[in-house]
Amino acid sequence: MAQKPSTPKGTRDFGPQVMSKREFIVDTLKSVFRKYGYQPLETPSMEFLSVLAGKYGEEGDQLIFKIINSGDYLSKVNGIDFADPELFKKLLPKICKKALRYDLTVPFARYAAMNHNELNLPFKRYQIQPVWRADRPQKGRYREFYQCDCDVIGSDALINDAELIAIYDEAFTALGFPAIRLLFNNRKILAGIAEIVGSIELLAPICMAIDKLDKIGEERVKEELAVRGIIDSAQEAIFRIITFSGTNQEKLAFLADEFAESEIGLSGVEEMKEVLSLLQYFNLSITEVIVDISLARGLEYYTGSIYEVKAVGVDYGSLGGGGRYDDLTGIFGVNGMSGVGISFGADRIFDLMEMLDLFPEQSKASITAILMNFGGVGFVASLKFLKQLRAEGISAEIYPEHTKMRKQFKFADRRNATYSISIGSDEAAAGTVKLKNMETGEQQELPIDEAIELLKSS
Repeated sequence: MAQKPSTPKGTRDFGPQVMSKREFIVDTLKSVFRKYGYQPLETPSMEFLSVLAGKYGEEGDQLIFKIINSGDYLSKVNGIDFADPELFKKLLPKICKKALRYDLTVPFARYAAMNHNELNLPFKRYQIQPVWRADRPQKGRYREFYQCDCDVIGSDALINDAELIAIYDEAFTALGFPAIRLLFNNRKILAGIAEIVGSIELLAPICMAIDKLDKIGEERVKEELAVRGIIDSAQEAIFRIITFSGTNQEKLAFLADEFAESEIGLSGVEEMKEVLSLLQYFNLSITEVIVDISLARGLEYYTGSIYEVKAVGVDYGSLGGGGRYDDLTGIFGVNGMSGVGISFGADRIFDLMEMLDLFPEQSKASITAILMNFGGVGFVASLKFLKQLRAEGISAEIYPEHTKMRKQFKFADRRNATYSISIGSDEAAAGTVKLKNMETGEQQELPIDEAIELLKSS
């Protein structure tokens, strides 16, 4: 019995029409990254589990796809109940030493630590590769998906933070979005909140709980905080602060008053003020920057600025996010390499652009010319013309079989060809070609040189 072809849940194939649009997104982002001085980088799909573990918080670590060691490791653990989480945790170091990449930031920090003596600091890199998460697949959320990151490492300067916001603005403008909203906060502000409610040691779980506010609501977040040992009065204080509304300036003034006794909180306020001040030099086109005190981003390595981007006027998840990490390379024994970066969620961006019909016509998979196959003398002349077209950089192909013209024209139409080209024995003798505009149906017969010029301008 034949096997039914399928893909694992949370993964997808991408056909030519989809890939053409995805490449439009990637090419657009690359052009912006390069304009700002970022250089390309790739890292392996798998990392040592020890590199990834402990960097994404308790819940994030559970979503890491772990790779069982090759060889006969499992033969030594027969009879073990792998459903027992505690037992599996003990066995994990013995049977799994590698894992699939969870994000691009930690592998970048590992790369920077390994190559810090050769890097010209500050080092700007962009990276566009797939990542994997053992998450529950749902709309806009996949187990395998692409991230498009750009980071600066080796600099504390907040001009980098402001520049990354400008990159978001320019990239989404180039992709055709009419408006985006960038939510902006600072982990030092969240640390200040934890400090003034007497729970600074619980900063990480507080951030993870607050990070779910949009998804599960205030009551369930309070339940999570209670489980972590945050008492009712502290919960009320947290929500009084993170739900404060007003202009950006009013929010920062409110926080400055609240943090009169919190040095780290005041430091976060000052950093946000500086970034907002620097943004005046970047002339943002479509981006509204909003100070969002409730923005937490649950990844444990963030220490300063944090960002999240959403489209305006549509109920959809975040399209990107990022933040500053002061000493991520310190985990790998190299201290003092502060970094900051942002990520674009290519898959979510694609889905939303499809929904909003933002893809330009030229992003569709197409070809300039399909040459008809008349056989005989016309076929030979078509092959010679095909060679000339490709030498001029014109995308073209010839229908391989000599068959009914109706079938060949139908193929050209489905291929989204701009022109179909016919060279029969009469055209071959005259040194001309017949071109049919596949959209308008207009036909014309031109000398070869004129035909090439027309196709080059298409």
